[in-house]
Amino acid sequence: MGLLDSVESALGGRGKQNDIISEIMNLIGGQSGGLAGLVQLFTSKGMGDIISSWIGTRKNLPISSGQLTELFGSDTIENLASKLGMDSNSLTGQMSNLLPQVIDKLTPGGKVPEGDILSKGMDMLGGLFGK
Repeated sequence: MGLLDSVESALGGRGKQNDIISEIMNLIGGQSGGLAGLVQLFTSKGMGDIISSWIGTRKNLPISSGQLTELFGSDTIENLASKLGMDSNSLTGQMSNLLPQVIDKLTPGGKVPEGDILSKGMDMLGGLFGK
């Protein structure tokens, strides 16, 4: 089972939710430069405390639809929404719930894995969920 499958399984995703989780993983792995790049993006936009709460073991801070659009850019959000057959408000609404959960699953123990997040994440998630 791949990393995406593990994350989807861990989050109980189905249908459209799986598609959104897949696109979140693509954002993390591609556009954002991995998890470390995503942390840097949040920090550069003044939202480092938000992603730190997702990585750490304390309660996750919320993120708004507007903050997601600010982070990734309206063009990226609109393109993803179009690809998924959704409007951008629906997409960012769902992403605001799913992104913190994905980051939680990718950072067990409250630490960002070093190196290739996709390979390491697959190993970690596979061990955690027995898949």
